[in-house]
Amino acid sequence: MTTQKQSTNVLEPSKVSRADRFTSFASADFGRPQGREEEWRFTPMRRIRPLFEADAYAGAPQIDVRGPENVIVATVSREELVDPVVLAPGDYLAALAWEKFEETTEVIIPREVELDEPVYVTVTAGPDLKAGRIVVKAETMSKGTVVILHNGPALFDETVEIEAGEGAQLSIVAVHEWDRDGVHASSHRVRAARNATLQHMIVTLGGDTVRINVDTDFTGPGADIRLNGLYFVDRGQHLEHRVFVYHSQPDCYSRVAYKGALQGKDARSVWIGDCLIGVDADNTDTYELNRNLILTEGAKADSVPNLEIENGEIEGAGHASATGRFDDEQLFYLMSRGVPPLEARRLVIRGFFAEILNSVGIPELQDRLIGQIEQELKDYDYAPDQSADSK
Repeated sequence: MTTQKQSTNVLEPSKVSRADRFTSFASADFGRPQGREEEWRFTPMRRIRPLFEADAYAGAPQIDVRGPENVIVATVSREELVDPVVLAPGDYLAALAWEKFEETTEVIIPREVELDEPVYVTVTAGPDLKAGRIVVKAETMSKGTVVILHNGPALFDETVEIEAGEGAQLSIVAVHEWDRDGVHASSHRVRAARNATLQHMIVTLGGDTVRINVDTDFTGPGADIRLNGLYFVDRGQHLEHRVFVYHSQPDCYSRVAYKGALQGKDARSVWIGDCLIGVDADNTDTYELNRNLILTEGAKADSVPNLEIENGEIEGAGHASATGRFDDEQLFYLMSRGVPPLEARRLVIRGFFAEILNSVGIPELQDRLIGQIEQELKDYDYAPDQSADSK
């Protein structure tokens, strides 16, 4: 397999182009991270280190697929593997996931087929260290939605490869509802062909430490990729999301919108949004957004948007990032009109997440996610005389 080599020039991290970042299918090519590297400096190494133990991986997670009859579902063993579908791993854990998975679950929407209901892929990962791989393909001119649900105590390293063929319309929703002590890393590698529309959404609500990378690949003009994300971080949780949008083709469109809320002592979120517009990507239109809402003292959100432009003939490019405290004025307004404090918070949070939740497009799943977020609020004591440090 081809290994993409890093530039031989040694540069300061802030001066390295995103296009020069190293990729490989071999974990040894990356070396075991120490935490000082740019790609790892925000990640709590002690907590994610159990995933680094290459010799401890064994077995595959339980994966169940439910969907319309016209969807092709297959389980492919390691021995039957021909080629990867999308891109190459971009860090040590992504490469390790590639090396250690034992079987692939494939979900294929055939050419020109339009699904009338979503496909549900349920991943159950236990406390024993495992790697897994899921491939989702929407063939030419097809249309459908695939929901990937994650649950269990989870010590799990994952590869998800997603491809929308020419003219296809594909929606992916990946929901992470791990048990409270779950440790999870995932590499989502996303590709859109000519005139394809691909909507990709990450929802992270559970787990102790979760790190998710999303990398994109445009292979033809007219492609449209939209990446949305929603996360709710409770006390002690570390939820990290990294996005890389690489515009390499002309006349393509992308939008990135991630929103998160944090509550409790040592609640920590990290969002890194990289966008690169290549020299051949004329008429690119791209924008990335991250918003974080701090509900209590003791929580921290890191947000780092990066935009690199190598082409002057573009339609538009930009990014925005903001982290702020809960708006007490909004809360006071609602309470002054007789709304109880918890209900007032629920309404404000629902409004904050509304844009992202509405993009799910599946009413029963939207209701489920809203219910989980509201349960998080109910489980926390917001009494004004209680500080996060006292819990």
